[in-house]
Amino acid sequence: MKHNKENERADEQTPAAEETAAQGPEEAVAQEAVPEAEEARAETPAEPDPLQKALAEAEDFKRKWYLVTAEYENYRRRTANTAAQRYAEGRADVVKGLFPIADNLGRALDSCKDDATRKGIEMVVKAFEKLLADEKITVIDPVGQPFDADKCEAIMAVDPAEGEESGTVRSVYLKGYEQNGRVLRFAQVIVVK
Repeated sequence: MKHNKENERADEQTPAAEETAAQGPEEAVAQEAVPEAEEARAETPAEPDPLQKALAEAEDFKRKWYLVTAEYENYRRRTANTAAQRYAEGRADVVKGLFPIADNLGRALDSCKDDATRKGIEMVVKAFEKLLADEKITVIDPVGQPFDADKCEAIMAVDPAEGEESGTVRSVYLKGYEQNGRVLRFAQVIVVK
């Protein structure tokens, strides 16, 4: 009976099983594993290489870092320029407050008869002129030049004298001042008709 059962098992073996039995146990396990691995590859999508994924992330972080760094640098420059501009405007505003005082000192100098007082006023005027030079503020002096509405304000028009051209500035009533091409106070002038 034992012999019959073995014969029946031998008959039931397929040709692939017979091949596997003839090859040996290690080769049989290897062949069975190959189809299983191929099936597993076919079922699961191919995952990207972890190194490639890490490199792509690093490149993305690097790009973002460059953008943020450039944005910060632009912001820093903008705020520095704005702060410097506001500081310069603040200084100019303070000096603008001194213009009427300088006008009064000029009038006092013109009407002064005492030499000692005159010297004292001249010293104050020189100190004011030095302050203007330090701040790079220049006096607008358009006498004899054509009227320029960008720097002057006409307060009166007079008939031309001999040799005067129409539209030129005859005299300055109130001095004007400018700083780096920006008018701080328009000169009030008398213009020839």
